[in-house]
Amino acid sequence: MNQSTMRSRRPSSWIAAPVLGALAGLLYAAIVDAGILADSAIRGAFIGSPILYYERGLLFPRWRDRIRRAAAPLFAAATIATYTVMIVLGNAAAGTVLHHLFGYMPSARAAMRMSETGFLYSLGVSAIIAFVFRVRDLIGPRVFTNLLLGRYHRPISEERIFLFLDVSGSTRFAEQHGDLAAQQYLGQIFSALAMPVHRSCGSIDDYIGDMALVSWTIAQGTRDAACLRCVFDFAATLAESAAIWQARFGQVPGFRAALHCGSVVTAEIGLERHKIAYFGDTVNTTSRLEALAKTLGVPVLVSADLLDRIGDLPDDLVADDLGRHAIRGRNEPLMVAAIRQCADPPSRERSAL
Repeated sequence: MNQSTMRSRRPSSWIAAPVLGALAGLLYAAIVDAGILADSAIRGAFIGSPILYYERGLLFPRWRDRIRRAAAPLFAAATIATYTVMIVLGNAAAGTVLHHLFGYMPSARAAMRMSETGFLYSLGVSAIIAFVFRVRDLIGPRVFTNLLLGRYHRPISEERIFLFLDVSGSTRFAEQHGDLAAQQYLGQIFSALAMPVHRSCGSIDDYIGDMALVSWTIAQGTRDAACLRCVFDFAATLAESAAIWQARFGQVPGFRAALHCGSVVTAEIGLERHKIAYFGDTVNTTSRLEALAKTLGVPVLVSADLLDRIGDLPDDLVADDLGRHAIRGRNEPLMVAAIRQCADPPSRERSAL
């Protein structure tokens, strides 16, 4: 069971939506003096739940991911249209429940009617939700949340895991097909990276040319080697769509990955354009490990520091010790290892022998 499935089955993922929807319904009742609070709360729960489930990726995830890639005007139109359908159907379901279970209104059809004010209120709240989630997508979920909370308004020291993922052959692709085609190529690759990072509880913090910077907290990244699984999950995602990549771009993307962990200073910087940035040797070392991976011809390179924090690797991953290597900017050489996936991971019964 992957981590996304586990999160979707947590009670909080399913309970929070109807609770928030009911509160929105009660707010509507207070604003317009609707009278029957239970009616507004139930309708709010039935209308709000599918919208929030949808935005959490628990309902119609493929459709949601497809329109999220669209330009902002098309994204807004498609999202509001989706919300409108959910509002109408949610209100109809709420009216049916109110009539059959509580005897509300003389008929189910009457109970399913929605006032113009109620519809406009629901649509207005939905538009705000769509705007918030669009901004969240543009700057990243973690950055968005932390900016709202002001967590890094003052610099703090913390430990994080970093992944530098560099797309192989992008310069050659640009020379052959032009910069515009190269940008479309990289855009599709980084879009494919989003779900593996999301499933591993990581955060895509920045894009620098043909490289993506991903990070995790120590707890999230080391749990079941999530930071390493993210890399191989991404590789599997590319392999599964190999025919599509070949048909559209003439090649299947390749990449190099370097991972390291350590202490950094995290701070909110900028005035007109806010950004959460990392400062410290850990980020620089990870970047230099990516260059070392290219020199050694290793697809996935990991520092011994990170392997020590992870502990025992999952049965399907193997670490090949590559010894100590001098890293520019560090006084002492750093032990590194290449990580690969077993074609036939040993069963627990065999590994116990």
